[in-house]
Amino acid sequence: MFDADLLRQVPLFMLAALLLNATPGVDLLLTVSRTAQSDPRAGAMAAAGIAMGCALHALAAVFGLAALLALSAQAFVVVKWLGAAYLVWLGLGLLRDAWRATPAVASQRPAPAPARRYAEGSAWADFRRGLLTNLFNPKVALFMLAFVPQFIPAQTAHKTLAFLMLGALFAVQGLLFLLAVVGLTERIARWPAWAGSARWLQAAGGLLFLGLAARLAGTRHDFHG
Repeated sequence: MFDADLLRQVPLFMLAALLLNATPGVDLLLTVSRTAQSDPRAGAMAAAGIAMGCALHALAAVFGLAALLALSAQAFVVVKWLGAAYLVWLGLGLLRDAWRATPAVASQRPAPAPARRYAEGSAWADFRRGLLTNLFNPKVALFMLAFVPQFIPAQTAHKTLAFLMLGALFAVQGLLFLLAVVGLTERIARWPAWAGSARWLQAAGGLLFLGLAARLAGTRHDFHG
């Protein structure tokens, strides 16, 4: 189904995708903050939502929605402001939690909720948080449109299937990378020095989300010809 020229591009694509996934940004920050603020299950569900968002962006690129964002300044602006507003909401939530935490509470990591209770409530909330954060970022859609086709040889017979394959590989690799980040964050959160810094990390995370929202809101639409 896939020709040899396309398969030869896969290792280079995976390396480039790994470098992009490892670049600090909204997805990485959300995964770290949910793991540190709650527990590894929260970070893992947020990571799963982010991966689903990447997969949906790949589908949107294949079926032309990303092209619409690239060509329509109005559509880009609408999605951009939705994304910025959502990041502001997340940032203010982290700042609120940091403000409300007393020194005694902030010095101790809360005990994780029972698995059943988490699965019935918080799991979907964390998944949705990761999904919406990714979906409301128009730069991800434009990235899919601009980045993935570079690794599809012109002579490939089934370009749509090739795009879907590379998009799926990107989403899976991103999920595995974020799950590794969850594990690393959980280990760091066990250090004794972590207890006194948890509240400050929440505040810093909130400020970073607000900064990312301002950066996204200031993004200009330069993709139309």
